[in-house]
Amino acid sequence: PRYTDIDVWEPADILDAMVEGQFAAVAAVRAALGPIERAAAAIEARLQDSGRLIYAGAGTSGRLAVQDGAELMPTFNWPRERLLLFIAGGDRAMVQAIEGAEDEGEQATELARHHLVDAKDVLVAVAASGTTPFTLACVREARLRGALTVGIANNADTPLLMESDQAIFLRTGAEPIAGSTRMNAGTAQRVTLNLLSTLVMIRLGRVYRGLMVDVQAANAKLANRKEEMLVYLTGRTREDAQRALASANGSVKLAVLLLHDCGVERARTLLSEARGNLRIAVDRYVEGASKTTISR
Repeated sequence: PRYTDIDVWEPADILDAMVEGQFAAVAAVRAALGPIERAAAAIEARLQDSGRLIYAGAGTSGRLAVQDGAELMPTFNWPRERLLLFIAGGDRAMVQAIEGAEDEGEQATELARHHLVDAKDVLVAVAASGTTPFTLACVREARLRGALTVGIANNADTPLLMESDQAIFLRTGAEPIAGSTRMNAGTAQRVTLNLLSTLVMIRLGRVYRGLMVDVQAANAKLANRKEEMLVYLTGRTREDAQRALASANGSVKLAVLLLHDCGVERARTLLSEARGNLRIAVDRYVEGASKTTISR
C-alpha cells in the first residue's frame, strides 16, 4: 500500500524509497549468511574433484544465475567444461522474454538428462517465487540423479526451498513496483549468488592472499595484473615475473613457485597434490626446502 501512488511522487522521493528497498535486500542476505555458509561447504565438498557447477532459473532469476556462473570463468579460471547454465527459453532468454518458457518443466528435465547430471554435480536454482515450474523441474531431476541441490527463493515455505538439499530464504518482502522481482528480490539474489560462488572459489584455493591467482589474461590489463601480482607476492622484479610467467605458460600459481626457486615439474606436482591450492603448495615447498637446508 505504501507505494500505491509512487507514479505521482517527486523523483527524489521515488529514488529514496527504492534505495531503501535495496538496503533492505542486502539486510535480507545478511540474515541468511548461515544457510549461505552451509551451502558453500556442501558445494565445496562436491566440487573438490571433477564435479560440475550448474545454475538454473527463469526470467530475471535465470539471468542473474547465468551471469554469476559466466563470471567464474574469467575471474577464477573455472573450467568451461565444469559449468552448465540452464535458463528457461535457452540463450535467447538472456536478452528477451520467452513466452511460457518458465512453465516448461519438461525442457528442464530433458536438460538434466541430456547433460548426464549425476552425484558429482551441484545445481544452484534461483526463483523469487520459489514455485517456477522450470526451476523446480531442474531441482527434482537433479536430486533424482544424485546431485546436490541449492535453492534460493524470496518466499518462505515454497517448493523450491523445501525440495532442495540446501535452502537459502531471502526475506525481501513487497516490491516498490508490485511483481518487479528485478528490484529488491533481484538485488538479494545477486548478492547471495556472488557471496556463495566467491566463498566456494576461495575454499577451493582459487584465491591466494586476497588475489585472483587463477585469473585469465583476456586482455592487456589483466596480463599486466598478473605481473603485478607476482611482484607483490614474491618481491621479485617485473622482469623476473615476466620470465616466470613465460616458463609457467601464463599460470600465476606455477610462476609463484618458480620464483621461489622451485623447479617446474616439482611445482606442478606440488600444485596437483594440493588440488590447486597455492598456499598449501607454497607451505609444503618452503617446509621441504627448510628441512633440506637443516639436514645439510
